[in-house]
Amino acid sequence: MKSSLSRGLTTSALLLSLLPLGGSTNPAPAEKPLTLNLSAWQGPKPDPAVIAQFGLYNNATLQRLIDTKGQQMNKVSDRPGDYGFTIVDSPVINAFATPDGHVYFTRGIMAHFNNEAQFAGVLGHELGHITARHGQKQQSRSTIANIGLLLGSVVSPNLVGRFAQPLSQVVGLGLLKYGRDAENEADVLGVKYSTKIGYDAANMADFFQTLQRTEAQSGAGGVPTFLSTHPNSADRYTRVKGLAAQAKQQTGSAKLAVNRDGYLRSIEGLPYGEDPRQGFVEGGVFYHPDLKFRFPVPSGWKTQNSPSQFQMGEPSGKALMALVPAPGSSLDAAAEALVKQLSLQNAQASRTTINGFPAVAIQADQVTQEQSARTLSYLIQDGQSIYAFIGLSSPSTFASYAPVFTQVAQGFSRLTDANKLNRQSEKIRIKTVKTATTLGAALTANGIPSSRREELAILNGMQLTTKMPAGTLYKVVGK
Repeated sequence: MKSSLSRGLTTSALLLSLLPLGGSTNPAPAEKPLTLNLSAWQGPKPDPAVIAQFGLYNNATLQRLIDTKGQQMNKVSDRPGDYGFTIVDSPVINAFATPDGHVYFTRGIMAHFNNEAQFAGVLGHELGHITARHGQKQQSRSTIANIGLLLGSVVSPNLVGRFAQPLSQVVGLGLLKYGRDAENEADVLGVKYSTKIGYDAANMADFFQTLQRTEAQSGAGGVPTFLSTHPNSADRYTRVKGLAAQAKQQTGSAKLAVNRDGYLRSIEGLPYGEDPRQGFVEGGVFYHPDLKFRFPVPSGWKTQNSPSQFQMGEPSGKALMALVPAPGSSLDAAAEALVKQLSLQNAQASRTTINGFPAVAIQADQVTQEQSARTLSYLIQDGQSIYAFIGLSSPSTFASYAPVFTQVAQGFSRLTDANKLNRQSEKIRIKTVKTATTLGAALTANGIPSSRREELAILNGMQLTTKMPAGTLYKVVGK
């Protein structure tokens, strides 16, 4: 949850964030959840829903790289168009193309590329999904597939048997999961486009090995990566290597670029992993250093943070709770807007104070033709900001979960712990080998603990035993 989104969030933005919590799976046009509007061509502009989900990653150098290379590929592609390219602020290793003509790379995948040719190969692959119209061909079957960053992995499908689908809409954005034929075609196009703009596409195959090692290390479940939305095949590495060799042969004597050192220098200082400045969970508590608040997380509940909201889900999917910014300059205005926007019925509101913060508690029902839910919300005012804790369960289990919702909201307090307030993200640091050594020895010399050396070997696209001549650049992570 970003500090920039905690103030001045519009009423319509709150609608986008909250209506699907208990709303119809077919909301009215003015009350659509966070979905991609496939009838509108976003093109060069990133979709506001995607940015609400992730946030922009503001790095002029890397944004210039993806813009420049993307447009170069666009010109040589099979279907040139008004396409856009954006880097988003997510640690997840992913890249995706939406059917509206936009390619997104996460900062997480940027951290794991080890040369510009790898970057170009994956960029060509994503552009290939657009030019081959894979998304438009598939949209009728799975338009709202879950990126999986939020409650798609937090809440079980049996959330009262009725809430899972609308809840997946509030936290997932339109990613299509392609079949093997589409992936194969995108690989062919990725090799074709990256070779056409002068890169050695064999490096794309090497990056798929990095992805496989990352998935194997992280294990199944949790937050999906590139391979979760782009299914891999056993022969993919060999096949892409072969395609790259053919493409290289067709270029004749032209020298194809890799540009390892230039790319590594461009990602110096790139945040690695979760950014604690946007909030983090530790020891059963959610801390937000920038906004200077904290509150408890129910024991055993799964959580997910995004730029626009923080969400918690009971493990068996029987209850949910979300923290979002609320509109309005006063608690009364915010309460009125919340009741109206969520179409709450039988609302009972009462004023209270929570650890010195003025607050309003609202218990209400949300009833539609398809389903019903009971909610307990707390609006808490912190200076010019108003936050809404919204708890949701079925009417039959509400009595069991209402005390949990209350405990979380009443635990909202000022964050004063300097250790939490000063928490910083790790960053990519580029080092240079002074004398010939192995990657493992270099990592050890840089103070990387043994428990993280394999992780860093994957990040570098090497083995710990890989020999590095003097002058070789490599990555470490640090504050």
